[in-house]
Amino acid sequence: MSRRQVPSHGLCRDVEMGSAAPSYDQSAHRARRGYGRTSIVDWKLEVVVVPVTDIDRAKSFYVGKLGFHLDADTQPTKTMRVVHMTPPGSACSVVIGPIQVPVGTDLGAGASMQLVVTDIEAARAQLAGRGVEVSEVQVLDPRDGGKFVFFSDPDGNNWAVQEIRQRVGAPLD
Repeated sequence: MSRRQVPSHGLCRDVEMGSAAPSYDQSAHRARRGYGRTSIVDWKLEVVVVPVTDIDRAKSFYVGKLGFHLDADTQPTKTMRVVHMTPPGSACSVVIGPIQVPVGTDLGAGASMQLVVTDIEAARAQLAGRGVEVSEVQVLDPRDGGKFVFFSDPDGNNWAVQEIRQRVGAPLD
C-alpha cells in the first residue's frame, strides 16, 4: 500500500494508493460516513456511450421501444452525430453516435448495461408490449435483487434489468 500527497482546497491530504476497490455499497457508505480514504471529488456516472452501426435505427429502438427520453440529437461536426437519451427516472443517460461501428461488428462481447426497476414483471410486460425481445424473468437469487430480465439492442449490445424492491445498507444520494 502506498500513500501520496494530494492537494485539496489549499491543503495536502494523504491518499492511499493501490488498494483493492471496495464494492459500490461499501464505497458509498464509507464516503458518506467519512471512513478510510478522503474523498476528493464525487464521481457520478452520468453518460454511457453505446456503439451502434445505424444511428437512426438505434434511436428508434431506445426512444420508441424502450421509452427513453430524447434529450438531444445534434451534429457537432460534418462527420459526427450525437444522440443523447435518458431512461425514465435515471440520472445516467445513453449516448449513441460518437462510436459508430461497421455493420457486422460483433458487439455481443462488449460492455453490458444494467437498468434497475422496482417491479420486474411490469418492466418485462412493458418491454414485451413495445416489441422488445426480452427474456422471461430469471431468478438468480431468491433474495431482493435476484430477479432479472435480459435483452439486446439491434446491434447486439446487451442489457439486463434487475429488480430491487428495497435498498439495503447505505442510502443512495
